[in-house]
Amino acid sequence: MDCRKFSQGYVLRLDPGEEIVSSLTALVEREGIALASVSALGAANDVTIGIFSTAEKQYHARRYQGDYEISALVGNVTRKDGEPYLHLHITIGNPVTGEVHAGHLTCAVISATLELFLQVWDGEVGRKFSDTVGLNLLEF
Repeated sequence: MDCRKFSQGYVLRLDPGEEIVSSLTALVEREGIALASVSALGAANDVTIGIFSTAEKQYHARRYQGDYEISALVGNVTRKDGEPYLHLHITIGNPVTGEVHAGHLTCAVISATLELFLQVWDGEVGRKFSDTVGLNLLEF
C-alpha cells in the first residue's frame, strides 16, 4: 500500500495481492483515525461479499474469484469500544460474463490496483449493538 496524507484525508493505492479491509484497518489504526468516509474503485480477483438477513440477524457471505472491476466501494470508518470499525459496501462486475455482485465487503484481494480516497472528519461517532436490528448501529 502506498498513501499520501492531505489536509482533508488520505489517498491510497493498493497493488496486486494486497487486501482492502486489512490494509485500510492498518492505516486507520496507525494514524488514529476515528471518523472517515471511504470511496474507491479498482480491480480485484478474490472477493467475499455478505448480506445481512434481518430475519436471522446474521450475515451470509459468498466468495467470488475471477476478473472483477470494482465499480464502487463506499463506506465509513467509526469506532466501537475504542477499536476501528469499518462498514464497507462494494459493487463488483465483469462486463464479459455479465456478472454484477454487491453487498457488505468482508475481504477483497487486488488484482491490478485500487484507488481509495479516505476523507477524515473531525470528531468521533461510536457504534452500539442493537438487539432489535441485530447490528452495530451508529451511536451519537
